[in-house]
Amino acid sequence: MTEQLHPKPPINLLKGWPNPGLLPVGQIKAASASALSDPDIATPGLLYGPDPGHWPLREGIATWLSRFYEKHLKASINAERICITGGASQNLASILQVFSDPVLTRYIWMVSPTYFRVCPIFEDNAFAGRLRSVPEDDEGIDVDFLRQRLRVLDRDNPRASQSHNDSREVSNNGSSKSQTLKGSQPWRKAYRHIIYAVPTFSNPSSRTMTLRRRQELVQVARQYDALVITDDVYDQIQWPSKQNASPSPSLQHALLPRLVDVDRWFEGGPERPGADGFGNVVSNGSFSKIAAPGVRCGWAEASELFVWGLSKSGSSASGGAPSQMTSTFMTQLLSSGDLEKHLYTTLQPAYARRYNSMMSAIECYLLPLDVTLPQSDRDVVGGYFLWLELPKPLVADAVAQRAKAEENLIIGQGPLFAVYGDERVDLERQVRVCFSWEAEENLSEGIQRLATIIRKMLRDPISPSDTVASGPSLPVGGY
Repeated sequence: MTEQLHPKPPINLLKGWPNPGLLPVGQIKAASASALSDPDIATPGLLYGPDPGHWPLREGIATWLSRFYEKHLKASINAERICITGGASQNLASILQVFSDPVLTRYIWMVSPTYFRVCPIFEDNAFAGRLRSVPEDDEGIDVDFLRQRLRVLDRDNPRASQSHNDSREVSNNGSSKSQTLKGSQPWRKAYRHIIYAVPTFSNPSSRTMTLRRRQELVQVARQYDALVITDDVYDQIQWPSKQNASPSPSLQHALLPRLVDVDRWFEGGPERPGADGFGNVVSNGSFSKIAAPGVRCGWAEASELFVWGLSKSGSSASGGAPSQMTSTFMTQLLSSGDLEKHLYTTLQPAYARRYNSMMSAIECYLLPLDVTLPQSDRDVVGGYFLWLELPKPLVADAVAQRAKAEENLIIGQGPLFAVYGDERVDLERQVRVCFSWEAEENLSEGIQRLATIIRKMLRDPISPSDTVASGPSLPVGGY
């Protein structure tokens, strides 16, 4: 039976992809041609690469990051702190291969709302049922909540709070047996806890974690032997929050230090007395947001000891670093200056226009309906998303269903971004809208359609199905 066409064209404010018109096709074409035309670059690029990745790209990333974060660094970033990856998602899996253990690692702590696509990666590494939510407030992750939960765990199970170095327990007959499933190696460490966050322009909440919270989170991670994994993929996608603001050179520099920078310098860093040198933070970087997701290339930054261990994961040791060929293209893109030019003259202005278009519509059509946004007083904003709270008694699932049925509008309902198996953080009145994918002229129209649905549901008698959350459904192509 032929599906009946909707009278309105579809608008997708869920899909978290870059609009095709923003992809640097010409620049990547030039970079690939330059790499492939030089046998000294092309030949090693087409062969197996070294485990930590293509050295010229590691150097190029270190130089560029040193420039972008220079206001928050005491010294430049050493290329030995950089490991090339197949992107943030692939690298998360590699990190868990080397630095977690299904027995010794107790829980995965995830800022909620969370980037829902990472939950299966944790579950694939035997942590199903052990994902835990940590709520946010206007400063980002609620560190007091996390500290309290960790303290209770240590109190109720003191044996599990021993150091990772004491990784053997005594059996009934006095002999020792391993507490871990993974073998012991000088480059491997199993952290007792894993903490996952997107600290800057978070997906989905768009919040930015304050410096105070970043420092507190590092302190908690050190106290409880936790590894903080941060997706730092939106840091460079930033612009002034005020419309018609002039471009500023300051937008070519980071607003805040990353958590990995805090861990490097705060109170002695990974080499402080009594520390093991691995550190407690790893930064996940990616070219997906600043170049193109299809390049499947990124990097990790952490202590040199941690990076050495990450490069020794079985998949890298077998086939060499991922994205070896693409790494040569990205090297050319960086060294030519084309990547930064694309970032500062194309992406930042384009996303600023898109954000302003959506925000103007929100201010005009949604705020009068008592819809609210977090951190509305920021001077600099960024990322791909805006996070909205609906007025009572509306629930996001019902709004999303009616928006699709009546307005042919797709949005991200809050429960979709819950931590798998631990939905205690209330997301039933939250929705995420994305301004990066849809045609720019559709963004205001999409918000107007959402306002139409909210207005109807506030005005008309609400059926039980409109007030009870039905649970999220996993979208196709939504990020």
